[in-house]
Amino acid sequence: MTISRPYILMWTIVGLFLTIGANFLPAYVTNSPWQWLSAGVTAYPLGFKCQVGAVLLASCLGGRTAGVLTQVTYLLLGLLWLKVFNDGGGIEYLQRPTFGYLLGFVPGSWVCGQLAFRRFSSGRGTSTPPLEYLGLSCLCGLIAIHSFGIIYLVLFKFIDLSGLNEFKLLESITRYSIYPIISQLVLGCTAASIAFVMRKIMFY
Repeated sequence: MTISRPYILMWTIVGLFLTIGANFLPAYVTNSPWQWLSAGVTAYPLGFKCQVGAVLLASCLGGRTAGVLTQVTYLLLGLLWLKVFNDGGGIEYLQRPTFGYLLGFVPGSWVCGQLAFRRFSSGRGTSTPPLEYLGLSCLCGLIAIHSFGIIYLVLFKFIDLSGLNEFKLLESITRYSIYPIISQLVLGCTAASIAFVMRKIMFY
């Protein structure tokens, strides 16, 4: 599918706001819908932010180019100007073990956006990918994010970017990749569902 430059620019801007805003937005789940009438709607915090979901959603809606431009702009803003990362910002953020996951947003956006805009043949010509394929796109993007994050952790350990010898590699991989993976899979499924509905509404 050929994507016009104004379209790419629009989704780059939208994606940037989504990425920054979701970093400060905790994820919640509500009680069962059948309890809403009797007990009201109750929200329960899940203990993580919505940023990964926003990255995947922007890529599913804007494609690989808009996704990559969004994340490159986000990284530059955080490193050189604004405190838009989870713990602030600045060039010194390169010395944090979690920075690899932020770097992973770039290839993750490319992979997700590339797959999400693959056209499928149908009896009436071509059609947008089905929901399960958008879900697969988000899964592949999430794998790319964590792959780069883990590679950065390995480099962090052996180059000793922190200046400390007490950095524990396996503990960090468990903390930053294994523990949050289920919640991020939920965010990926949510992003795929929202993208599927919006692309149907917007006819692309």
